[in-house]
Amino acid sequence: MRDATAAVAQTARPLDARLTQQGLLRLELFPPPAALAPYITTFFRMRCDEPTIRDVQPSSIGVMAVMARGSGRMRFLDGRVERSHRLTLQTPTAAAATFEVEGPWRVFGAMLAPLGWAALTGLSAVEHGNRLYDGAAVLDPALAEAAGSIADEFDRLTPEAMVSRFSAAILASLRRIRPIHAQFVRTVCEWLAQSITPDVADLEARCGYGTRQIQRLADRYFGLPPTALARKYRALRAAVLLSRPDLSDDEMAAVQDHFYDQPHMIREIRLFAGRTPGKIADPDTPLISAIMDLRNFRQIGPRLAPIPDDLRA
Repeated sequence: MRDATAAVAQTARPLDARLTQQGLLRLELFPPPAALAPYITTFFRMRCDEPTIRDVQPSSIGVMAVMARGSGRMRFLDGRVERSHRLTLQTPTAAAATFEVEGPWRVFGAMLAPLGWAALTGLSAVEHGNRLYDGAAVLDPALAEAAGSIADEFDRLTPEAMVSRFSAAILASLRRIRPIHAQFVRTVCEWLAQSITPDVADLEARCGYGTRQIQRLADRYFGLPPTALARKYRALRAAVLLSRPDLSDDEMAAVQDHFYDQPHMIREIRLFAGRTPGKIADPDTPLISAIMDLRNFRQIGPRLAPIPDDLRA
């Protein structure tokens, strides 16, 4: 049904109208060096000269952000609001969260993969989820030092220099992850890749662990138990696919078949992506468009939940 995307977009208009528009927020993305690929999804740099910046971030594993200029606050699903810090650690989120920054805004940061969250913080993703922490208090001092130097020299450093400086600090700060746990993360990503709606029983068969052990490890590294994790990535990947202008009618029907009905799909996408498929593809929403880019869901690896080749699987 081609009217699905339009219906979702209609639902979102009251919220989306209040968000910062294209041309005001400048976002750049930079790939991590190969040594950091299991830990960092991407580096980013943003600039905005507006006195107030409002946007929404999809549910994620976590973010480290160097707030060189500007300060902000994030509102989580339960209505709780937390303030940013010079080095802000956004912990894994179970749903999309809105944020507002008092600008002008200059920020550089890294989006974390599950192993990155664990190796840099040593914290359980479920016990510490949905928070903004002072990175200087919970991360290795090398990261706080690098963040301070990047903030102080933000307007003089090239993006490549920022990536290099922060990458060196990350590499120096990584804790050891047990090999069997790293393999578990890879197995979960492979499990998610097999279907838009993967079966938890199949994950148990792949891991060889009991139900409680799988839930404990999924909570620790992803912040959600397997059933909720599958639900989250079903919504995120459906949002990305439905935002494609070249999506065929058959592909659209295949995606929609993974939900009870259209209202259910709308609710799930809004909960986890924070936007609608139409808005994800909208050039007036550059931040979420980049975060939810289709390319981020194509590669199978320890840091991604890729889109399966067979959408009806």
